[in-house]
Amino acid sequence: MKSKNSRVVINTISDLHQLLGLNRPLHPLISLVSFDDVNKVEHDGNFSIVLNLYTISLKKNEQGKLKYGQGHYDFDEGVLGMTSPGQMLSSNNNGQYKVSGWWLLFHPDFLKNYPLAKAIQKMGFFSYDVNEALHLSEREELQLEKIFQNIAVEYENAIDIYSQDLMIAQLEVLLNYVKRYYGRQFITRKTINQPVVAKFENLLNQYIQTEYLVDGLPTVKYFSDRLNVSPHYLSDLLRKYTGQNTQQHIHSKLIEKAKAKLSTTDLTVGEIAYELGFEHPQSFNKLFKRKENMTPIDYRQLFN
Repeated sequence: MKSKNSRVVINTISDLHQLLGLNRPLHPLISLVSFDDVNKVEHDGNFSIVLNLYTISLKKNEQGKLKYGQGHYDFDEGVLGMTSPGQMLSSNNNGQYKVSGWWLLFHPDFLKNYPLAKAIQKMGFFSYDVNEALHLSEREELQLEKIFQNIAVEYENAIDIYSQDLMIAQLEVLLNYVKRYYGRQFITRKTINQPVVAKFENLLNQYIQTEYLVDGLPTVKYFSDRLNVSPHYLSDLLRKYTGQNTQQHIHSKLIEKAKAKLSTTDLTVGEIAYELGFEHPQSFNKLFKRKENMTPIDYRQLFN
């Protein structure tokens, strides 16, 4: 592997195998790699890799820190992590990064013509880019290991017309368990997650309370950047605790402020829309009607 300060872009399974000095993959679009084999690769512990692949890693006995996105991935306790195409993995452990377990990698084309291709894009945990690996109990770890082993059996068989269907089926089972375990983790790590929710509420209130939102409408990225979590993670976290994702929270606060202005001021609907950060009054009208089942003007007439 290339040395310090190098950044390598990996577009195919074969590219990664070549980089790691592994044997040629048994399938052009999917691979299951043992971390014991990866540990044999000589490098100075400093690397950056952009993977244009999906990855699911089941890790044990990790030593060292792996940087994922803008923060260090929390694998000291957790053992399962996911990445989606275009994300960067890096390490600066001076050769001390060691881990055992499995690394499942597959190209987006592997899912082509399967419903999973569309479904996987909605799985937020593939975009969690800061400090949130999936923490597993021993029983959960064994359950997932069985699925990895099932995929391994099919991967190592000679490719036939059933191979891809069977591996996709096992992958869907694996991801369904991941969804279940992440839902549980949001609950069990409540003491860690609650401050994030509280900070979000404070940030949103501060932003909305500004008299004129001259910086435009608040965005999901604005809040996720300040909370040091990914947009997907923040939305999933808020949905778990409050029943609304980040965008829904933002819209609710905007409508709340709009209703106050409509009922207590003589500002026109257009002026209110501008003060709330909307570039076009039509966008404000559309959001208000969708949320309140009436137009802003109809709402104002309730108070006349």
